[in-house]
Amino acid sequence: MGKSRRTGRRLALTTAAIGLALNGVGAMSTQGASAAANGPCDIYAAGGTPCVAAHSTTRALYGAYNGPLYQVRRSSDNHTTNVGVLSAGGTANAAAQDSFCAGTTCLITTIYDQSGRGNHLTQAPPGGFPGPAPGGYDNLANATAAPTTVGGRKAYGVFVAPGTGYRDNHTSGIARGDQPEGMYAIFDGTHSNSGCCFDYGNAETTSHDDGNGTMEAIYFGKIKVWGYGSGNGPWIMADLENGLFSGVNQHYNANDPTISHRYLTAIVKGGPNLWAIRGGNAQSGGVSTFYSGKRPNVAGYNPMRKQGAIILGIGGDNSHGAAGTFYEGVMTTGYPSDATENAVQANIVAAGYR
Repeated sequence: MGKSRRTGRRLALTTAAIGLALNGVGAMSTQGASAAANGPCDIYAAGGTPCVAAHSTTRALYGAYNGPLYQVRRSSDNHTTNVGVLSAGGTANAAAQDSFCAGTTCLITTIYDQSGRGNHLTQAPPGGFPGPAPGGYDNLANATAAPTTVGGRKAYGVFVAPGTGYRDNHTSGIARGDQPEGMYAIFDGTHSNSGCCFDYGNAETTSHDDGNGTMEAIYFGKIKVWGYGSGNGPWIMADLENGLFSGVNQHYNANDPTISHRYLTAIVKGGPNLWAIRGGNAQSGGVSTFYSGKRPNVAGYNPMRKQGAIILGIGGDNSHGAAGTFYEGVMTTGYPSDATENAVQANIVAAGYR
């Protein structure tokens, strides 16, 4: 394929992604319970980097998605129920959870993968770092600890207290080795600590530390042991195993700012000798690039040795000392363009987290 044809294809994909985002903005600004024209994963697909995992307890991430978002278990009788959307492409049916959990407490047992690949997140098993519960399994999140609204509709996020964690070690389609991938997550930028490690993304399938480059996940928090940015934190960084990287340097990188929006968009993406950190306010504006360039000049990170598990709230070896709140996130195959991510950010802003 010639250079001019490749350039034309990239421009066409970028235009399609931006067009989808504008569609989504128009639909979601009046959405509430009604369907969105397009979700973030429709935009990624139009950009040529489709989602291979899509997790949210607050809304559908595809315009046509009409399945379950998550499952809760109530303490009174250990029964479970799935919480879905109010309509295809819409927000969570929080009233169903409230009715099911009335008079008792509920835990989030499963966060379903909307991509159709079955990459569901469940209670994290024991790992190289000992777990807090008998048998070493991590705790599950209280289903009502992170209330929010999306498009004017009530929803619940995933409140990760230290000791809480979710994982899938048997995934489909997630990047392995040095394969390119992208990911974003919406976090509560006011809820973090300096424990290790509040992550979402690609990790070891063994639940152990398998060495440099065996992870590629979004980290959010204030820990400074391995890496940090400007100010006092928290920072968006990349957990690449045995290193939290705020840029190309192993420790301090001034261009990675302290960022603490109430609703925060955090992005990490990586490919062969290339990766980036981006972030912004999930309620307004765009996303900024804090780093984009070559892999760290440290043995083991180029090429990468990603294994393809998915984690939430923990490190690759099941380190579970961190705190944070998760609302939605996806992982893609392929390295998304900035234009595609900008279009996804427009969709997130239009969703109306409050």
